Amino acid sequence: QVQLVESGGGLVQAGGSLRLSCAASGRTLSSYYMAWFRQAPGKAREFVSVIAWSGSFTVYADSVKGRFTISRDNAKNTVYLQLRSLKPEDTAVYYCAAGPTYGSNVGSYSSWGQGTQVTVSS
Repeated sequence: QVQLVESGGGLVQAGGSLRLSCAASGRTLSSYYMAWFRQAPGKAREFVSVIAWSGSFTVYADSVKGRFTISRDNAKNTVYLQLRSLKPEDTAVYYCAAGPTYGSNVGSYSSWGQGTQVTVSS
């Protein structure tokens, strides 16, 4: 089991930037995939991006491609999500997740963080 803790959320204006962090501990992550999801009030949890712990594999949802960047620092056991050109529709709780296989569905991931709130004002 992997423990995940997100941080870095906050209130920003449209067009602004924010960097989210996900600190991991517990089992080794060498063969895992690390993903970001988000969930707005009254909506389903939505896939945002994923990165493999090893190698260069990344995937982005169409809604964030070109604006968000996922990255990792293996030495710090941390995954980041750089949010740029933020829009009000990006407002949501952002969750970090980890699992042994890649997927864009919630069920692909066995470990989840508590979430961090991102609010974008217009």
